[in-house]
Amino acid sequence: MIVTKAHSLLRPVVLFGTVPWRVTHKLASFQEASRLPEKKLQDLLFPLAALEGELVRGAGDINLQLFRPSAEDIARAEKLFTPSPKHKIDYFSSAVRMDHVPLISQPEVCFLGRSNVGKSSLIRALFSLAPSVEVRVSKTPGHTKKMNFFTVGRAFTLVDMPGYGYRAPTDFVDMVESYLETRKNLVRTFLLVDGSVGIQEADRVAMEMSDEFGLPFVIVLTKIDKGRKGVLLTNLLQVQEVIKRHTACCYPQPFLVSSTQFSGVHLLRCFIAHVTGNIALMSDAKGS
Repeated sequence: MIVTKAHSLLRPVVLFGTVPWRVTHKLASFQEASRLPEKKLQDLLFPLAALEGELVRGAGDINLQLFRPSAEDIARAEKLFTPSPKHKIDYFSSAVRMDHVPLISQPEVCFLGRSNVGKSSLIRALFSLAPSVEVRVSKTPGHTKKMNFFTVGRAFTLVDMPGYGYRAPTDFVDMVESYLETRKNLVRTFLLVDGSVGIQEADRVAMEMSDEFGLPFVIVLTKIDKGRKGVLLTNLLQVQEVIKRHTACCYPQPFLVSSTQFSGVHLLRCFIAHVTGNIALMSDAKGS
């Protein structure tokens, strides 16, 4: 029965410009996810709010509802992540130095984090409705050695940055610092932190660098399906404390995601669509 249910979550999806050999997780589509029972749907869309009742009273004022888009907002954002003949989503180029980066003027977001934090897996989940987009995922930490640029039509560009820490490229500092400091069309940095481990010293350095450059950034807790829930809650409170007391440019609300279960992925798509200026929210959610 369990195996049957697991297989029922997968189905082949054929989209424009794709090859049908890759299967797409059923919950990758909001239309499919919306068929879940209401409680499961809300937990899938808003995993941070789902933990609200388990947080200790007085442990801190975590912003659970700061970005709370409507179902219509999420559905409109999903269209940006769905390819069509007039809206192509694809790998564009890679670079190891700033004089190699593509000259693209549209809004840009970058994903940054420690090696093995699940960065490439999350980007693959975000692009799961465009299965022809090749985002390489490796079990070996430090697989990404270059800045990889993915264009989402004429809407925005997403950059997969090399991981820092274990097996980071030898020229990581020069590459990443130069990009963050000089990239004029960068509108948001997404700093990924392993939800089963919590903030490490290297993550603090990345936050300090973003603050130093005056760059708006967001903390995304990955792998929330791994480990015990008590550990996740402890790490979540740690993250909120750091955001509140030790950052100047960080968005007040952390985002929680699971790339394998798709928890929080739809919400993150919507946030990206909003901060890149591609959708105005119909709800009263805040996305600054």
